[in-house]
Amino acid sequence: MSLWGTLTGKKPSSTSSNASSSSSTPSQDTAPTTSFQSTPFDPTTAQDVTSFLGNTSLPDPSQLHPLAGLNRQSLDYLSLDESALSDLPGSRSALPSRGWSDDLQYGTGVTYLSALTLGGSYGMIEGLRRTPASAPPKIRLNSVLNSITRRGPFLGNSAGIIAMVYNGINSTIGYYRGKHDSANSVAAGALSGMLFKSTRGLRPMMISGGIVAGVAGVWTVMRKTLF
Repeated sequence: MSLWGTLTGKKPSSTSSNASSSSSTPSQDTAPTTSFQSTPFDPTTAQDVTSFLGNTSLPDPSQLHPLAGLNRQSLDYLSLDESALSDLPGSRSALPSRGWSDDLQYGTGVTYLSALTLGGSYGMIEGLRRTPASAPPKIRLNSVLNSITRRGPFLGNSAGIIAMVYNGINSTIGYYRGKHDSANSVAAGALSGMLFKSTRGLRPMMISGGIVAGVAGVWTVMRKTLF
């Protein structure tokens, strides 16, 4: 009902309402004109993985390598001369050596670790002897640690320096003589020991040189016997 009909009390006609209601409700007895019919699936017509993997339009994976397309016959590889072992007579030892650099590293490292272990062991024994048995455990532990840190690094550093100088002198003598033998080791040991105590005077120099030369001589005999 409109606003004017509400004010005047006039009712709308039934014909117009029927017409509007009949026009607003759609007809429900009309049937659809189109229909969908599904086709059965045939497995033989399906495509598998080989249908697109074997396609020639895809790039060849071997061509994606950075070295693809290079001629292997004319490709020059790097030749590392430093990888060859030393061919001087008597240069072969317990470990394969490529020259003075390997001897310097192996000799210095093994000597330092061995002397550090021996010095630490001696320091531990010294710390246990100096502390009375009735002392508390903390005092005994402190005494042992102090002795180990005092004896171990001192002996390890001293032996490492001597070994470094020894290997350098030994390699130099062997280079000029063209061979490595016992004379090289003994001479290098004497020179390195004397150089190590060169600031203490002539007598300490001679003593240190004799000790290191003796150790070098023992090492050469062991190397010939065992290796």
